[in-house]
Amino acid sequence: MAARAWQRMLSGRRLDLLDPTPMDIEIDDIAHGLAFVARWNGQTKGDYAYSVAEHSILVTDIHARLAPNAPVKWRLAALLHDAPEYVIGDMISPVKAAVGPGYGALDDRLAAAIHLRFGLPAALPKTVKATIKRADKISAWLEATQLAGFTQSEADRFFGKPDPAMTDGLTLHLRPPAQVRADFTARHAALLEAL
Repeated sequence: MAARAWQRMLSGRRLDLLDPTPMDIEIDDIAHGLAFVARWNGQTKGDYAYSVAEHSILVTDIHARLAPNAPVKWRLAALLHDAPEYVIGDMISPVKAAVGPGYGALDDRLAAAIHLRFGLPAALPKTVKATIKRADKISAWLEATQLAGFTQSEADRFFGKPDPAMTDGLTLHLRPPAQVRADFTARHAALLEAL
């Protein structure tokens, strides 16, 4: 019997993990999955996990600070930067490195299908990816210092010391998954409408 390489989504879609197609991608599935995937392997302070959906919203906000004149489609790309994790989960960087290139290839295939589904290029331009990665690192610094028990000097060493203008006023709050899911879906809808 062949190993199953697909997952049934709550929308009813059957997503082939090895050969995903844009037609099998639904934003409600992404929002739901990401709202229940914990960043930092769940090792954060508070009564709720800090989810990948919450992180993605924060990265989008930081991206807007880093590139205020960027086209809306790149903000949408920032929101979706970790979208493949709705089916493959979030692994902390040391585990990704140990797993090897197979994880990255799977992530890339899913990301390409997700991008195409929402009108983005399958592969983002390098400059866009770099800006999103900068926003992602600033987000990681905030999460590390506010939720994951890192000192500022530890976070500076691992994620780089951010420009205070990029973090000013950004206080992280843990919220129930249903609320985060709704906010992620609403942000996605607003960005699509602004395209």
